[in-house]
Amino acid sequence: MPPASTGASTVAVDASAQPVPHASAPAVASPPAAAVPPAAPADARLEPGRPGYRRMSFGLFAAGVATFALLYSTQALLPSVSASFGATAGQASWTVSAATGALALTVLPLSALSERFGRRQMMTASLAIAVTIGMLVPFAPSLGWLIALRAVQGAALAGLPASAMAFLAEEVRPKALVAAIGLFVAGNSIGGMSGRILTGWITQLWGWRVALGAVGLLAVGCAVAFQLLMPRARHFVPGTLNPKALARTVGGHLADPLLRRLFLIGGLFMTVFGAVYTAIGYRLVAAPFDLPQGVVGSIFLVYLVGTVSSAAAGRLVGRLGRRGALYLAVSTTAAGLLLSLADQLAAVLLGLVLITAGFFAGHAVASSSVSRTATTGRAQASALYQSAYYLGSSAGGTLGAVAFHAGGWTGTVGLGLLAVAGVVSVTLYGSRCARVERKAHQRHAGMAVAR
Repeated sequence: MPPASTGASTVAVDASAQPVPHASAPAVASPPAAAVPPAAPADARLEPGRPGYRRMSFGLFAAGVATFALLYSTQALLPSVSASFGATAGQASWTVSAATGALALTVLPLSALSERFGRRQMMTASLAIAVTIGMLVPFAPSLGWLIALRAVQGAALAGLPASAMAFLAEEVRPKALVAAIGLFVAGNSIGGMSGRILTGWITQLWGWRVALGAVGLLAVGCAVAFQLLMPRARHFVPGTLNPKALARTVGGHLADPLLRRLFLIGGLFMTVFGAVYTAIGYRLVAAPFDLPQGVVGSIFLVYLVGTVSSAAAGRLVGRLGRRGALYLAVSTTAAGLLLSLADQLAAVLLGLVLITAGFFAGHAVASSSVSRTATTGRAQASALYQSAYYLGSSAGGTLGAVAFHAGGWTGTVGLGLLAVAGVVSVTLYGSRCARVERKAHQRHAGMAVAR
């Protein structure tokens, strides 16, 4: 699964497109005009060189590291968790899927709560609960308890990504926003990658419980750094929760055919990614590879490829168009899946590189398209995309492990190719709809000219 970069990046696009997210979110009604304090001038917001900008950047970087180190802390440890509890791959995979699934279900309501109670307050509460659970996770007496604790942890973490993006959009000057968001996304990536690598090597030396304890301590340090460094919000204006307005906005987004397709594409891409990186550990610790747990954890360095392909996605869209870029991403992912079937380690690693590059490029194209498509309620559109994204992660992790248990790596690859075919089908259907709409528009235009 990708780091939080991928989920955060979705909101980041929206944040940059709309510097004050709560102004466009009808889920929260603004207080009466008389109760609104005078807005600070735009040039009072943070930017490089101004007091507080550096502290805010490092505070959010620390929060990003903690979030994704915790969220995916068990993914590299699944073979050890299976052996410890006598569980199948599918059963152990729920230690990841429960966390991402709970995050998917709670990201929308928690993003709405941040509009009422404040971005910093929501981030602080989310980190505090998630870190506390993180210190309890190593002592789980059974697999059921481990899965339950991970679900609570994932739900708590849902309050952080959207709140962080909204905080940046409100407190940072527009010209400095991309750089500030980039540092937070870097924290997501480093947290997701380093958490897996750290747990892999510690598990090899002292066991998976010690490894999860180390991740918990890392998150505690990051949470303390966040609390000490993060400046208070100066431009946040609380609103009143309006569940009916939220439901109308969400319903409107779900009724939009293009947005529905984009949500589905994001979820399908993440299904591939979640399946591959959940099952790959089981494959590499077994014959013919027989790799130690520490080396298997280091495989997640491949995530760095995603940073490059995400950055290149904008240029691909400029050259090939959105659908062309999606087709290229799908082709790259499919080629990686097929290449990974080989029993040579070099071929498997190259396959993972292609899968990772294709996934991150496809995710970047789909997530950025959401903000361009949603003309109102962009915050809610982003939250819906994140929900689909993490539901895909949850489904891919569990189904990928079940497929591996039933048919080995070939079963996992088959599931991935099925999801890839789904992306192609959705994209082709979108192209057909666009052609039909274009022809209808041309006919109406011709009739108007004739009249």
